[in-house]
Amino acid sequence: MNATDRTPADLLRSALVADPGRPLVTFYDDATGERVELSVATFANWVAKTANLLQGDLSAGPGDRVALLLPAHWQTAVWLIACASVGAVADVAGDPAAADVVVSGPDSLEAARACRGERVALALRPLGGRFPRPPEGFADYAVEVPGQGDRFVPFAPVDPEEPALVVAGAEYSGDEVVRRAVADSAPLGLTGPGARLLSGLPYDTWDGLSAGLYAPLAAGGSVVLCRNADRLDEEGFAKRVESERVTAVHR
Repeated sequence: MNATDRTPADLLRSALVADPGRPLVTFYDDATGERVELSVATFANWVAKTANLLQGDLSAGPGDRVALLLPAHWQTAVWLIACASVGAVADVAGDPAAADVVVSGPDSLEAARACRGERVALALRPLGGRFPRPPEGFADYAVEVPGQGDRFVPFAPVDPEEPALVVAGAEYSGDEVVRRAVADSAPLGLTGPGARLLSGLPYDTWDGLSAGLYAPLAAGGSVVLCRNADRLDEEGFAKRVESERVTAVHR
């Protein structure tokens, strides 16, 4: 990161300048066998497209609340930084009825229908696949995002002092997210560029979000994000740690 970074989107821009080709997020789902690896450049491209969808098609802007009804997943990480890019508040597991936009996985569609604003559904299928049949009343993210622009410019400047994230009942500004992520880096074992943290924590607490995205991004490292890792036995887990060259584990 740079000393001038004050939002999560700033952290991603700095990572893109420093080393666009290095891994940033490696995602495993041990219920499906999926493995996806995104470099900084690829992750940033997904963020730009998602931010353009959010700002353009969904009409979200600074201060708007986006309820993220999503598990720990690489696409959730994309949405978190896309919200920060627009200036919208990422409300993790937030109340859809109080949100301007809701983004839902396949298991929370009924709850998401309480949102009176725009609704987006993610199938969370391997390789970002679409729903076989789009849920009624929702835009299918996998259908809508590919045609969005590869570069993003916010319509209005993002104020780092304004709310950017709500998780587990706590609200954080963009600047607070960055400062907390930096402070978490060393305790999490992210001691320098190239550090690689494996996280099996859910995304419903600050600790899970920090280990699973923000701290590795701030430290110039990367995260191996594991969903359903409890399905791995100890031998399988040890093999993953070795094969992925993990330097720190939190689960």
